[in-house]
Amino acid sequence: MIPAALLAAAVAAPADFPPPEPTKADEPVAKAYSPAKAAAYLDGVGVGWTRERKCVTCHTNLPYLMARPKLAGDAGWKEVRKFFEADATAWAAGAKPRGPAYVVGTALGLAATDSHAGKLTQPTRDALARMWKDQRADGGWNWLKCDWPPMEHDDYYGVTLAALAVGLAPDGYAKTDAATAGLTKLRGYLEKNAAPDLHHAAMLLWASTKVDGLMNKGQQAGVVAQLRAAQRADGGWSLPALGQYRRRDEAKSPNEATASDGYATGLAVYVLRQAGVPAADPAVARGAAWLRANQRESGRWYTRSLNTDRAHYITNAGSAFAVLALAACGE
Repeated sequence: MIPAALLAAAVAAPADFPPPEPTKADEPVAKAYSPAKAAAYLDGVGVGWTRERKCVTCHTNLPYLMARPKLAGDAGWKEVRKFFEADATAWAAGAKPRGPAYVVGTALGLAATDSHAGKLTQPTRDALARMWKDQRADGGWNWLKCDWPPMEHDDYYGVTLAALAVGLAPDGYAKTDAATAGLTKLRGYLEKNAAPDLHHAAMLLWASTKVDGLMNKGQQAGVVAQLRAAQRADGGWSLPALGQYRRRDEAKSPNEATASDGYATGLAVYVLRQAGVPAADPAVARGAAWLRANQRESGRWYTRSLNTDRAHYITNAGSAFAVLALAACGE
């Protein structure tokens, strides 16, 4: 018989989510799409990052919270959500956040999982309240400018995430007084600042499907057309082709990419579906086929970093978007 103390400790211990091997461009492609492998990979990087780094990031545990509920099992994403919740609750009690970008990311992660459950929770309300407190007079937020595109290099990206947080929050949150006032300022920011590239335009298109008044029908159709035009012959999309980026470890721009990747393809397919493009549409169907055919044996979808070849953290986000895209196409 197992001693009671050992049994209690085993029950209380966190689930084990082994980290995957380092991301490599030459990892073999899986024989067939496996949701189970995708779940294991996302758990390994999402839970592992949260436990080890103890922070919220746009490239790993934030997209993890958005995508992981689409797959079977919930021990991992619920653990990560609790980490997000603890910060939001502490802010409501007077603690100082790490910064506006951290707040916006937390609010979006919580709103996304609330959207999955269909009920707005108090920690999400707390995170959104703090988000509005950090909003600037011009409607934007002081975002991380680490020169790490496409996520941590300009304020525009943060505005799209804040809009998504509001749009995904259930129970009519977008119509509350706080959200109405904040969105008015946010729309003012967008009126004065155009999307700097197709990546950010796609993010705004996604947000505009959740929040009224961010784009008109013509603007939405224009971005849909640009995404269609950017699709590659093999059915996928390439992240370097979605903007004007400059690598840290190369003198030349990476925009002359020769390969489709998981992040750009997952994002494009998912955003097109959110914009109302049918799953049977040729562009969407070909994109989904590329995703089904290009999962790696580890469960990930490879995307080369726009910055350096040390870690390719964008692969984590790309794998989350691949899952979102395939789920949106009926997988």
